[in-house]
Amino acid sequence: MSKRLERSGTNHEVIIIDRDKEVIDTISAELDCGFLHGDGSKPSLLRETNPEETDVLYCLTDHDQTNIIASLVGRSLGFAKVVTKIEDPGYAHICIELGLEATITPSRTIGRHLADMLEGRDPLDLSTMFRYDASTFSFVAQEKHVGAMHDVKLPKGCRIMCIYRNGKLIIPQEDEKIEWGDEVIIITHQKNLGALHAQLDLDLNNQPDDSVE
Repeated sequence: MSKRLERSGTNHEVIIIDRDKEVIDTISAELDCGFLHGDGSKPSLLRETNPEETDVLYCLTDHDQTNIIASLVGRSLGFAKVVTKIEDPGYAHICIELGLEATITPSRTIGRHLADMLEGRDPLDLSTMFRYDASTFSFVAQEKHVGAMHDVKLPKGCRIMCIYRNGKLIIPQEDEKIEWGDEVIIITHQKNLGALHAQLDLDLNNQPDDSVE
């Protein structure tokens, strides 16, 4: 992610936190960013990154519990957005209940790609079609989102592309209904991502509650 931000030419300052000093020493030679050595779930260390002035806190360790704890601490410190990586999909609903809706589940994504390959489809086809300013945005439906799909208020230029329910893909029809726990995938322009968070009430600062370019 850090390398991608560097290549994009955007003015982002990235700070990486890691417990392993050897890892920091290795990647510091490759990446032009800041580093902090220590436990990223500790409030004292996270405060050093200036939470009020930071756009996103990504919690991406290999331990789900650590990521969840770090995310909760980060939210309490005032990070504008917190993204939590979980390897075990069983934690998905726990994250929802804790208000951590911006989650990344690599095993789920890899599973979809493997299924595409088995069916003879190129899993990169979709990503190569999303050019320039197109982005996909996903969220996990809460009670406030349950109901007819056409009742979901979306900013102009946004479309619901598909829904994942209990691991199954649904290509929605006009009369499709959204159920609690559905993962809803939206295609939109990058400029609409902030409006989508606000419209769907996913702003982590305002209430206990994904976008992929």
